Amino acid sequence: MKSRALLRLAAVAIMGAAMGCAPEERRTEISVQRFFGECGAVYGRSTEVAAAEGECGIVTTLINRFAAENPDLDVDANVVAWPGYAQLTAQIAAGDPPDLVTMHQSVISDYQARGLLEPMDDLLRQAGVRPEDFTAAGRRGVTKEGLIYGLPWDTVGGLYHVNTGLFAQAGLMTNGKPVVPRSAEELLEHARRFKSATGRPYLIQSQVNDPATHVRNLYTYLLAQDAVVFPDPQHIRLRTPEARRVVELFRTLEREALTTRNQDYPAATASFLNGEGGVFLTGTWMLGPFEEEARTPGRPLHDSYAVIPYPRLWGRRAAFVDGHAWVAPKRERSPEQRRALARFIGFMAAHNFDWSRTGHLPAFRSVVESPEFQALPHRSDIAPLAAAGAPLPSFVQRQAAIESMVGEELASAITGAKTVEAALRDAERRVNDLLARL
Repeated sequence: MKSRALLRLAAVAIMGAAMGCAPEERRTEISVQRFFGECGAVYGRSTEVAAAEGECGIVTTLINRFAAENPDLDVDANVVAWPGYAQLTAQIAAGDPPDLVTMHQSVISDYQARGLLEPMDDLLRQAGVRPEDFTAAGRRGVTKEGLIYGLPWDTVGGLYHVNTGLFAQAGLMTNGKPVVPRSAEELLEHARRFKSATGRPYLIQSQVNDPATHVRNLYTYLLAQDAVVFPDPQHIRLRTPEARRVVELFRTLEREALTTRNQDYPAATASFLNGEGGVFLTGTWMLGPFEEEARTPGRPLHDSYAVIPYPRLWGRRAAFVDGHAWVAPKRERSPEQRRALARFIGFMAAHNFDWSRTGHLPAFRSVVESPEFQALPHRSDIAPLAAAGAPLPSFVQRQAAIESMVGEELASAITGAKTVEAALRDAERRVNDLLARL
């Protein structure tokens, strides 16, 4: 009897130990990698998306919320230093890229052309996301060779950020709205009138170590004139009457001190915040910070801020834009992982309005047209960018390097270090040499 009891106790102990050591049900793992900064100290555990502020806060709480709502998934979220492409390239070379990555739409061609990204048409279909529901700008940004290579998340571009208090001093307000120039000649007339009335430059520009400023201006107004900037994947075309017109305009603004000079981005931002100029040419990402200043009594922008798309100076209304997207590096994935990625994509698409609070334009037409979006400050004023905005042709690679080269040459022309013709010639030569080596 005693031996049987001992045997029963031993059996129970073995079963208990076995049950105690049994592994939990395995969760499907997916890895997502993003930029937009690190803010774990504030938002690391938060799932309150509506209470989050800024790019970092909103994207962090969105990923936290998705993980909380999908406990059967193991979501590994990795934050990389801006913009993260060197790290991504190394991960791809090592054969271990993340499942989803944030990427500028202008960079997609660099990876897609080398077969490093997976077309996402099937994943989008599985997520219930239809490309026809994207905005025109969003769809153009992720379409390469007829296939969709990302979930577009927003559209970003340059805007006219206006100090309406100074505009009023110059008599450039009508019915509470800034008076917008309708030609290059009228812009110069407004700028001279503004400087005479206020003693300040009409434009504030970041021109030091910031090639994007000049390139954004040039591309926007070349698009407006229907200029063919990239006739094929190996060539840029800049020695044209259309390009000369644009550069000569900004050269005149510089020569007559109708714009700030020798400022980098922090200095130009401070100038606008301190009321030292009329129009700051910068992007959608500054809408939120400037609106906060406009709500703060005692600040130079208090009740004195408006924002509008670039004015039409030539041809048609146009805007050079970029955007952010979620892309899928090529790698082996199980069916369970693909279903999990589809759920993540569907979640991010469903929360596109939350992301639009950053100041970036939504990537979905339904969000742009929604009462909630239109009720956000200034959004109805900039919404046309979602339709009028256009990127460079989808076949153009190395867009960041091209921006740097063209921006350097434009700066030399605008400051007078080179003639306009010489700068455009040198920019064209440098870019064509780069493209010939691809």
